[in-house]
Amino acid sequence: MAPPRRDTRIPIRALAFVVVFATAYVSFAQESEVSLSFLEFTRRQAAEMRGGDQPPTNLADWRQRKADLRRRLQRAWGDFPAEPCALEPQVLGTLQRDGYRVEKVVLQTMPDVWMTANAYVPEGEGKFPAVLCVHGHWRGAKQDPVVQSRCIGLAKLGFFVLVVDAFGAGERGLGEALGEYHGEMVGAMLFPVGLTLCGLQVYENMRAVDYLLARPEVDGARLGVTGASGGGNQTMYAGAWDERFSAVVPVCSVGNYQAYLGAACCMCEVVPAALTFTEEWGILALNAPRGLRVINATRDARQFSVPEAEKSLAGAKPVFALHGRETNLDHAVFESGHDYNQAMRESMYGWMKRFLKGVGDGSPIPEPEIQTEDPETLRCYPGDSRPAGFVTIPKFAAREARKVLERHAVPPDADAWKSQKAAMLRGLNLCLFDGNPPRSKSNALLSAGVDGELQKITFAPEPGLALVAGRGFSEAPPERTAIVLDLDGAEKAAASPLAAALRDNGWSVLTLDLRATGKLAQPNDKIGRAVDHNTAEWALWLGRPLLGQWVVDVRRLLDALTEQDGRLPKRLLVAGVGPAGLVALSAAALDSRITEVAAVDTLAGYVTEEPYEGQRLGILVPGILREVGDVGHLASLVAPRRLVIAGGLAGNGGRLDQAGLEEAFSFARRGYEFEDASGALRVLGESEPSGFVE
Repeated sequence: MAPPRRDTRIPIRALAFVVVFATAYVSFAQESEVSLSFLEFTRRQAAEMRGGDQPPTNLADWRQRKADLRRRLQRAWGDFPAEPCALEPQVLGTLQRDGYRVEKVVLQTMPDVWMTANAYVPEGEGKFPAVLCVHGHWRGAKQDPVVQSRCIGLAKLGFFVLVVDAFGAGERGLGEALGEYHGEMVGAMLFPVGLTLCGLQVYENMRAVDYLLARPEVDGARLGVTGASGGGNQTMYAGAWDERFSAVVPVCSVGNYQAYLGAACCMCEVVPAALTFTEEWGILALNAPRGLRVINATRDARQFSVPEAEKSLAGAKPVFALHGRETNLDHAVFESGHDYNQAMRESMYGWMKRFLKGVGDGSPIPEPEIQTEDPETLRCYPGDSRPAGFVTIPKFAAREARKVLERHAVPPDADAWKSQKAAMLRGLNLCLFDGNPPRSKSNALLSAGVDGELQKITFAPEPGLALVAGRGFSEAPPERTAIVLDLDGAEKAAASPLAAALRDNGWSVLTLDLRATGKLAQPNDKIGRAVDHNTAEWALWLGRPLLGQWVVDVRRLLDALTEQDGRLPKRLLVAGVGPAGLVALSAAALDSRITEVAAVDTLAGYVTEEPYEGQRLGILVPGILREVGDVGHLASLVAPRRLVIAGGLAGNGGRLDQAGLEEAFSFARRGYEFEDASGALRVLGESEPSGFVE
């Protein structure tokens, strides 16, 4: 389920740049001004990516596609542990009920990472078929009455049921109370290390299956999985990936990936770069020839709607047909809102009975009488009894990040530095552009003119996008130009102390709204701590993190200025305030035309045991810690050019002192030393710009 849903005039100085973004439109065929909104641009790219999809023609074709799809899914999710750890299950309490008992279970899915669960064990002898129940974004998680209901119904129908709390939800949140949301900047903490919440859910649900197979009451050859909303999403991926499931029933969750573009979804639903290699039909098809029933509601959000689900089912049907199992794929539609109501549960019961008991044709089965519990009674750790040191998502992400950073130690000598620097540059290109930075076949400059004291430049960072820039009119290009970036917009950047200090020191200052920021920001983009929540997610679906797209904007602006003036100034400074400091560092790392860089009050390190505060989701690039290193490593790539770090923030928004900043940028300091450019790097504990602008 999707998560709940200054004006300053800048004095114009001679040779000062002030970029003004308006609603401009660029048509490349007719050279009239036509520009897509960021959402339209994203949707067009997605459609182009998947426009040539065709169903497999035979089983050999499908098997080859299946292997490639699994390989690319694994890369998108992040690697799973090479060896599973011991589960070490513990039963912390039991509730005896009519026809079944409920056990409070904890098990270890990864070293020191504990999953809280409830096992619903039917009365009787022998081995039972088993169903893994995964919750969605209901506040109570596994304890929520909506989730309890299907567990009780299945248990009374003779199924062993294991229901688990997803990482970051239920009893596994940051705090001990139920009701936390594990999305936005909590779930996103996994991205820099190269992991995803979606992938971890798949892995943890595999470990839940391992536990089921270890239970003497369970018939391991007869396993099913079901869930609704975010739990339906988990169900779809668990069924696709883990072929130990014979029956798979995702509820109110299936649509298609392109329908996510324009919506807000949880981080647990995001598969980075998925649209570069598949649509959702490919995930459904991975279930073939096993039993897959997709349940949708008529009054659901567009990304889970019946028409969008039908597109994915139409793509999956040919794969089931190739296996001769057309009837193993079914679509059940209910007049309902977003739910897992009784009628939906009865449909699921029939499907589980058909595929796990070999009884019936999958038609709905009446639900037994159900009496749900007070959620508190089902908790493994009621109240504040959860053990100290319990590993939450931020703690896990920080732990894994530190492991990854061990691979990026300071090189022993200049030759090793040169090799490591080249590898980090390749890694940065991989993270931002999948190794292939977009290159336009046309010039960046679209038009230029004078409007009063402003010289306007219209330029295209990419086909379909147009930005209008303006600078204080001058007959010759200034020799010291500074581009000042702020992701809150051009006006804020131009009014910043940094811009004022630069102007006072004889620099021409240029400011701009990068795509999807400032006046170009997407309406209703903010969710929780994430100001750019939705646009950043849409970019991730395309495999194009916003940080990379912002770097493209900066580089294409340089192209346009070159085309306009015939050359760039001798000194070209790119400076970023706040999260935009990472844009400046990344752009300079990849573009030698930038002669100097400044980052003011910028995130000094991705590693944090608390959720990010005051940052942008768009800078949390999947795998950047693995492929490049931390912010200090990124800063080292600017060497030997001049770099000023003025102030810096920890992930939780706290300000670092001089010693903390020196530690954060110690790797960059060594890189500059290897380049014989120690004096070109300045690390200042204060962000006050006076004195550091030359």
